[in-house]
Amino acid sequence: MKTIPLILLGCGGVGSHLLQHIVSCRSLHSLQGLLLRVVGVGDSKSLMVVDDLLNKGLDDSFLLELCRIKHAGESLSKLADSGQCRVFAHPESQGKIVDIASQLGKKTGLAFVDCTASSDTISVLKQVVDLGCCVVMANKKPLTSTMEDFENLMKYPRRIRHESTVGAGLPVIASLNRIISSGDPVHRIVGSLSGTLGYVMSEVEDGKPLSQVVRAAKSLGYTEPDPRDDLSGMDVARKALILARILGRQINMDSIQVESLYPKEMGPDVMTVDDFLGRGLLLLDKDIQERVEKAASNGNVLRYVCVIEGPSCKVGIQELPKNSALGRLRGSDNVLEVYTQCYSDQPLVIQGAGAGNDTTAAGVLADIVDIQDLFP
Repeated sequence: MKTIPLILLGCGGVGSHLLQHIVSCRSLHSLQGLLLRVVGVGDSKSLMVVDDLLNKGLDDSFLLELCRIKHAGESLSKLADSGQCRVFAHPESQGKIVDIASQLGKKTGLAFVDCTASSDTISVLKQVVDLGCCVVMANKKPLTSTMEDFENLMKYPRRIRHESTVGAGLPVIASLNRIISSGDPVHRIVGSLSGTLGYVMSEVEDGKPLSQVVRAAKSLGYTEPDPRDDLSGMDVARKALILARILGRQINMDSIQVESLYPKEMGPDVMTVDDFLGRGLLLLDKDIQERVEKAASNGNVLRYVCVIEGPSCKVGIQELPKNSALGRLRGSDNVLEVYTQCYSDQPLVIQGAGAGNDTTAAGVLADIVDIQDLFP
């Protein structure tokens, strides 16, 4: 039986679903000769670590209780008296992770899984990789930090997996890496990489006002609590930056042209969420409606996409042919079109659910299983 000891940092939506997947897949992994041994779990306040790092993991019953507690919005520290582990407060937790990586890196190996949404993990990620351990990320921020941080993290590409930073469970990065490895030059990438904005643009195409669509998306749980977090386009820009860097572009976030769907005068520092939803959105309806009608008169539709072509990387609304893969997009799916020398007339198209905690967690689990050959 091949064993992968792992530490999970971040057990919110994605992280807790990952733990549930690990538990539910025990029999499947056993048939494959694989055991995922969870030796530590951390949130923003504390880190819980088993006493015997070389031989024990947290019990499945403990992991499921942990998920229940996190779903209830409580802290891991509630499990401090379980007797299964030691608890370290947040200021000590990253140093403890590095200690564990140092201990296990040369003996059994370690998979460090980052399901946070924080830039604070960059330092510990770099140290863990340098100690010979593996890293699996759903967190986009370390890969969209400075070019220096990105290059330090990617020094050992075989030990890094980050599929879920771009398309949740979709094989976007794996497909790109295969194309690059084959020597087939990538000329252009066009992608709708936000389930929220995909839904919004396909709904306004049907003639519905933007204000109505955004409110509906919020009520359905498609948007962040403040929909401007989605409408700003910054989440798409982070995904676009990761893709551009995979293609070898030496660029930072300020190199990307990002079109926000609302003006600065409606930003969070000027207008409350309620004001934005109540009156701000109404002021945006006319412009979007005119753009939808103009696109329709040209036989096109509007989609919020990233476009990577040559040295250029842009994020915003584009007119696209109605019968293209992106033009046919409905609902909250992600779609990516990749144009290469081999896929020049008809692009390689990757499509499917590109959001959701469960889908993203499944992508993270697949990444963990994918690194098993690096463990003794």
